[in-house]
Amino acid sequence: MQIIIETERLILRNLIPDDYEAAFSWCGDPEVNTYLIYPLYTRKEDVKTWIESRNPDDPNHYDFGFQRKDTGELIGCGGYVYHSENNTWKIGYNIRKDQWGQGYVVEAMQGILKEIKKTRTVETIEGIFASENYKSQRVMEKLGMSYVRDTEYNKLDGSQTFQAKVFQYQEG
Repeated sequence: MQIIIETERLILRNLIPDDYEAAFSWCGDPEVNTYLIYPLYTRKEDVKTWIESRNPDDPNHYDFGFQRKDTGELIGCGGYVYHSENNTWKIGYNIRKDQWGQGYVVEAMQGILKEIKKTRTVETIEGIFASENYKSQRVMEKLGMSYVRDTEYNKLDGSQTFQAKVFQYQEG
């Protein structure tokens, strides 16, 4: 399933295996990885394996690469996953450290949210972030999402647990 979303400054597109070196610039950066669920990637080849493992035809789990229109650079990625048990779309994202603070994440996620709403029935969109990650809280607020509750989450390898906040956007 090839979905391309254009925003003012970005093209959001499928991640492809050839993107692995660009993706390593954020997947392998300890500062970017601080609050992410996946462990820090230390080898570019592992990023390639991760990208190859993605199923671009799964309409319930989709990852977009964030490509700048002006330079063609791939600067981050994000997407959504549908959770049928509570009829919720969960969003996530990450971006190269040198691109922080320029509004790219909000712009990309607004495009993704618009796409979800256009193509799917949406009741709830949810974002979970570490309580200490104030930048992600600002992203959620700028997306029109509101605080719902406190929670916690773990890195996939179990190496760290984070106190977290859940923000939601609800239709209606």
